[in-house]
Amino acid sequence: MVAQRFVEALRARDDAGAWRVSVFAEEPRKPYDRVGLTRYFEVRDAEELTLGDPTLWDDPLVNLHRDCRIDSIDRDARTVTDRLGRVHAYDELVLATGSNAAMPPIPGNDLPGVFVYRTIDDVAALRGWVEAKRDAGRVTTRGGVVEKPVRGAVIGGGLLGLEAAGALKALGAQATVIEFGTHLMGVQVDLGGGHALKRLINDKGISVRPETATSQMKPHRRTGHVGRLEFGDGGRLDVDVVVVATGVRPRDELARTAGLEIGERGGAVVDLTCRTADPHVWAIGEVACIEGRCLGLVAPGNTMAEIVVDRLLGGQAVFPGADTATKLKLSGVDVASFGDAHGRTEDAVEIVWADPVAGVYKKLVMSDDARTLLGGVFVGDAAPYASLRPMLGSELPGDPSAFLLPDPAGGAPTLELPDDANVCSCNNVSAGAIRGAVTEHECTDVAGVKACTRAGTTCGACLPLVTKITKTELAKAGVEVSNALCEHFDLSRAQLFDAVRVANLHSFSEIIARFGRVPDGATDAGRGCDICKPVVASILASLGNGHILAGEQATLQDTNDHMLANMQKDGTYSVVPRMPGGEVTPEGLIVVGQVAKDFGLYTKITGGQRIDMFGARVEQLPEIWRRLVDAGFESGHAYGKSLRTVKSCVGSTWCRYGVQDSVGMAVELELRYRGLRSPHKLKLGVSGCARECAEARGKDVGVIATDRGWNVYVGGNGGQTPRHAKLLAEDLTSAELLRTIDRFLMLYIRTADRLQRTAPWVEEYEGGLDAIRDVVIADSLGIGADLDAAMAAHVEAYEDEWKAVLEDPEKLARFGSFVNAPTTPDPALAYVPERGQKRPATAAEVAAGADGPVDPLLVPAITSPVLVAGPILEVRA
Repeated sequence: MVAQRFVEALRARDDAGAWRVSVFAEEPRKPYDRVGLTRYFEVRDAEELTLGDPTLWDDPLVNLHRDCRIDSIDRDARTVTDRLGRVHAYDELVLATGSNAAMPPIPGNDLPGVFVYRTIDDVAALRGWVEAKRDAGRVTTRGGVVEKPVRGAVIGGGLLGLEAAGALKALGAQATVIEFGTHLMGVQVDLGGGHALKRLINDKGISVRPETATSQMKPHRRTGHVGRLEFGDGGRLDVDVVVVATGVRPRDELARTAGLEIGERGGAVVDLTCRTADPHVWAIGEVACIEGRCLGLVAPGNTMAEIVVDRLLGGQAVFPGADTATKLKLSGVDVASFGDAHGRTEDAVEIVWADPVAGVYKKLVMSDDARTLLGGVFVGDAAPYASLRPMLGSELPGDPSAFLLPDPAGGAPTLELPDDANVCSCNNVSAGAIRGAVTEHECTDVAGVKACTRAGTTCGACLPLVTKITKTELAKAGVEVSNALCEHFDLSRAQLFDAVRVANLHSFSEIIARFGRVPDGATDAGRGCDICKPVVASILASLGNGHILAGEQATLQDTNDHMLANMQKDGTYSVVPRMPGGEVTPEGLIVVGQVAKDFGLYTKITGGQRIDMFGARVEQLPEIWRRLVDAGFESGHAYGKSLRTVKSCVGSTWCRYGVQDSVGMAVELELRYRGLRSPHKLKLGVSGCARECAEARGKDVGVIATDRGWNVYVGGNGGQTPRHAKLLAEDLTSAELLRTIDRFLMLYIRTADRLQRTAPWVEEYEGGLDAIRDVVIADSLGIGADLDAAMAAHVEAYEDEWKAVLEDPEKLARFGSFVNAPTTPDPALAYVPERGQKRPATAAEVAAGADGPVDPLLVPAITSPVLVAGPILEVRA
């Protein structure tokens, strides 16, 4: 990870291209996220963990050698030799070899079934072992299939140990954590925090045995694999798999054989510039022994990488000291600590809030006068961490206990962070740098500040604080931080949604009269604009206000919704009938094919597993849809800010790898959410197994089948800024899955901004995905029943928009090409044949006329000498 940061920083700052960098990787893959290693059990794709922009490794000044371990260094010749015996010269050498998982000298630690937890290969082997044991434990009896649980143990109760225990639990195995010390995560949290963490971990179904030393691992008598752990106190534990997570040791063997100085506990000794005694050799990350110790955290490693880059480019940067603050979520439990978490500073005082019933432990370590913040520990509720960690070493305003108590009267005092306070430890961004992005670089929003400073772009834990500082600084600079929808409404979209819902309003006129404002220079609120009118139209549709072309609502719609079809570049429209889950009968395919043939439409299979027919003229739309509706099809809403498709693989119905009926679930989801209007388009996907053929994690809501139910991911988007969806909940029953998605979508519809996709909404929602999970799963706001009722009302009130149009002469009258010749084709349309179909002719092809490539049979005849534009070009008062 630190090597990746080094290369990224070098290429970002070396504008002149003075340095060419070669990276030699022992593993056969690009640098990946070791902190998120447990995610591999969910995604089962190593590429999902790849760090940074993959195009970094396409840079002509960067050469990544994968599966190419370096075996020796010749410092005199300034060369390295790889495992194949090839010699490579260097001007400067950077050691970023990280560390190895430590294996304590316990007899039996080499038995089959004993694993460490350090690399992708480690976790892949562990997963394979557990799944094989689970399959072997299934026995078919007269009463059905009986499954013998896989018994797992983790030796080591630190960060990696708890991650490994959570992974075993996710794989369906039992998990027991064996910890030699007095409590879990002894490096990060104190005894009280450790006890609280133990209770929370126990609640997750993971057993914990503190103050227990493992004396021996014994083999199973029949298989020879690991079968039992024996402890120093005489106890024992039968096991099928063991994960050893007792710490790491620096990978300093290259430094040792090269004659470099090694620290007392390992690691290449470096000074504050990260340079070894050899002026041409540097060390960064876990292999570097700096200020007498090796640091096993990503943030100081990234800082070292930036320092070496600065030095290579002529700078004077030095290591500022290690930020050992930690914030993480272990098996769904929030844990955070920073500074002197154990209160070892002389005369320090501790302020503690503990609620065993709620599973919360919070502690601040203060100076003897209870004014200066020295450290903190948070277990079960890490909300104060983001604001307090940057205040380390500073005086807190008011009573420190106010920062710990739940919902204190009057709230906690407002913190004004000093400029040198570190806000983003991953990228070493201070509060002053964020303020400077606003005042000096003229960033006017959080997205701009993130791009300018990189704050909040790695783990995202600091994003709420980044947002707060940005908005505060904008206000100080006199820049109005407005959430107003447009000049006609001071409310944001989310505020306007709630206002319309609570006031029970049903028309734009009522809404603008009640909540609108008079724009500068105007005498009244007017009739809205092209921003607020479609937003209000969407809100009314989301609240079940009837057909979108009924009455006044018709004048609010944008072009696509106005014609219930997507306008194409030549002014024609596309026709997309719904095919839930991509499932369609042969009879349905025949009807679609015949319609396309009869109306001369270009046909294409879409990425959402349905058929798109292009080139339909406005006057043809009703007749096309009449034939499709009669054949059982309905609108696919390809034109609306609503559900588009639910993509699906064939799942267990046909596929030998499928573990659930993904097609059936996709059909159920599409029929449930069809016509659901939202701030932006919605796409869902359902995969029948972890092989992910439906690409569910690229969707706004992605569902992936497991042996135990369904995992649901949210916030995946394609487009200009693609995002992978993140895990919201796992191993849900079908009923739990529907309720979870219901609430997620309804919360998004109510609170997202105008034209905001789910990915940025999840990122910008206060508290991020964790807060959304609390609302959706734990009902933290007490609105779960309201969200459920809203979705139930949508499902009950759904009607096919095109079917309703065909049954209403007034709505049908809208679909004419010209007012005085409603059935006359537009004479400007022209097409040329291509690959057996037609496509719109280019301007040059049209100019060529009959003697050119234009097919005269495809050019519609002009039947009326005077044509007056009809509703498609309607001028709205």
